[in-house]
Amino acid sequence: MANPFVTFFSGLFKKPGSSVLGIDIGSSSIKVVQLRRDKGKSILETYGELALGPYAGVEIGRATNLPQEKIIEALRDVLKESNVTTKDCGISIPSSSSLLSFVHMPVSDKAQLATMVPIEARKYVPVPISEVSLDYWPVPKEENSFSEFERTPSSDGKPHDQGTDIILVVIHNDVINRFSNISQATGLSTTFFEIEIFGSMRSVVDQSLDAELVFDMGAGSTKLYIIDRTILRSSHTINRGSQEITLALSRSLGMPVGEAEHIKRTIGLSPSPEHKNIREVIDLNLDYIFSETNRVITNYQHHYNKNLSRIILTGGGTLLKGFLEAARTRFQTEVILGDPFSKTEAPAFLEPVLKNAGPEFAVAIGIALRALQERE
Repeated sequence: MANPFVTFFSGLFKKPGSSVLGIDIGSSSIKVVQLRRDKGKSILETYGELALGPYAGVEIGRATNLPQEKIIEALRDVLKESNVTTKDCGISIPSSSSLLSFVHMPVSDKAQLATMVPIEARKYVPVPISEVSLDYWPVPKEENSFSEFERTPSSDGKPHDQGTDIILVVIHNDVINRFSNISQATGLSTTFFEIEIFGSMRSVVDQSLDAELVFDMGAGSTKLYIIDRTILRSSHTINRGSQEITLALSRSLGMPVGEAEHIKRTIGLSPSPEHKNIREVIDLNLDYIFSETNRVITNYQHHYNKNLSRIILTGGGTLLKGFLEAARTRFQTEVILGDPFSKTEAPAFLEPVLKNAGPEFAVAIGIALRALQERE
């Protein structure tokens, strides 16, 4: 299926057999990034994005729920249009298809944890454990650091004072099978699947000792991640995204959704008087998302007496014209656009293009970076 709305760049420095691919299959588009390692540097070879709306018979920018065969078709198209040359890849799993929980375990011994975690997981998983794949990571204890599990008392009502805090990740086997089938049908060699949150963290969070919030606004939802000393401490999902803005503009201004999407992207939060109606509709929809984000920040500050050092914006929704300025006005802390391409090497003339496209490719770049790490 032809799709004219494909963004792609063909690298000039490809070496057969040395490249890896990061794939982010979102609800509104597929993003791919191909990297290779050269003298310790992550070289950008190619990247591409393809909108999924046309494959579902809806407008570009709309969230979709495509059947497996349509995803396969779209992935083949973006791999071809982006001139991807490698089959070795990692694929992200959407947060909506996974369960991530912060859990306190009463034991610290590794062998005991391996036995007890599957038992404890039954409290959080609404299906038989045999139907899911689970993993967990112990979280280092840090004095005065924020941790989601600290909010939950132990079964006897007393504060946690021993044991181990873990991040529990659960993915239904049907989800893994679906992505495995997509990978096989497109001829890819997938070495791992990873929840999108960890891809974003890898590509936009530096080795900072301060607490930061990653604000990831996609088409269907907005994800908030608090990272303290590079450790994930909290995650929160707001069930509204950039698609809500498009639909609101369509209803308010009485225009087709496709035209509303175009206006959102090109005019956005323009301060011009002639755009007052557009700005008011967008502001109204952003208000809920910003208010929820401020609530998460306030809870963090209130419970743990620690401020965020900054907010990092990622996701295609944050590329709305004027969004960065609006976020800086609403949040009482530093706000920046994520720049995941800064962790790669590319020709200097591409820097402005990559900096602007960066927030959309945070997950795909993070997945590709992990794929490189696993080769070393």
